[in-house]
Amino acid sequence: MAKLIETTEGGKKVSPKLPPHIKNFLIDIDGTICEDIPNEEPERMADAEVFPEALEKLNKWYGEGHIITFFTSRTEEHRVVTEHWLRKHGFKYHGMLMGKPRGGNYHWIDDREVRATRYEGHFTDLVEKRATVQVFEE
Repeated sequence: MAKLIETTEGGKKVSPKLPPHIKNFLIDIDGTICEDIPNEEPERMADAEVFPEALEKLNKWYGEGHIITFFTSRTEEHRVVTEHWLRKHGFKYHGMLMGKPRGGNYHWIDDREVRATRYEGHFTDLVEKRATVQVFEE
C-alpha cells in the first residue's frame, strides 16, 4: 500500500494525504463487479456472476499501487460470504466497508478531493470529461 504523506500545519498534525499519483478507489460490489444481488437474498452471493473485466482492471490498479476498498450496502452479517466470494474470484483489495446507504443519489461531502466515476457497464481506462457538479456557494 502507498505510504501516506504526513503534513503539519502551524505545528499541528493534519490528516495524511496520498501522493498525487496514487488513487484511493472506493468500489461498489453489486452491479459493478458482479451481478446485482439484493440484501434480501444474500445467499445468492455465494454463486454470483463475476464481471471479468472488473477483476482484470481492479487487480491491475492494485498492482500499480492504488488503494482498492470495496463498499457495499450489505450488512455486517453478509461480510463473510462477501469476502469469501472476493477471494474465490481473485480480487485483490485493501479493505471493505459495509452498510452503505441504499437507494443511490449519493452526495459525498468531504474536505478532501473527491472524484465521482459512474460505472456504466464496462471497466475501461478512465478518461477526463467535463461535468456539472453541485458545490457549496462561496
